[in-house]
Amino acid sequence: EQAVGADAFVDFRVLGKGGFGEVCACQRRATGKMYANKRLNKKRLKKRQGYQAAMVEKRILARVHSRFIVSLACAFQTKSDLCLVMTLMNGGDLRYHIYDVDEANPGFPEPRAVFYAAQILLGLEHLHQHRIVYR
Repeated sequence: EQAVGADAFVDFRVLGKGGFGEVCACQRRATGKMYANKRLNKKRLKKRQGYQAAMVEKRILARVHSRFIVSLACAFQTKSDLCLVMTLMNGGDLRYHIYDVDEANPGFPEPRAVFYAAQILLGLEHLHQHRIVYR
């Protein structure tokens, strides 16, 4: 295990935004492998008392190894951000598939809903097997 910093990655497009920062697709310079970099702004974390929650999230992501849950590849900090570099799951988030794929006809057929529900349940089952209850 080597120390990793921001210079080890090249950021690409923003995948999503949240209350504490944003998630960007990034590529590891040394290997070319793609990841998701969740950058949490330190000032926002301090202002909203989110530092403890960020550390809990980091510990959980480091412990979890399931194909239905992203896992932590590495973590580092810059002057302004805490960065959690995670496996990249292609396909977008579920909200996108419900609302944005077909604006005129939101949602999806029951077999597809069952498929997504099964994946969510398998992810929750994995967490519960490790005695983790999160969000």
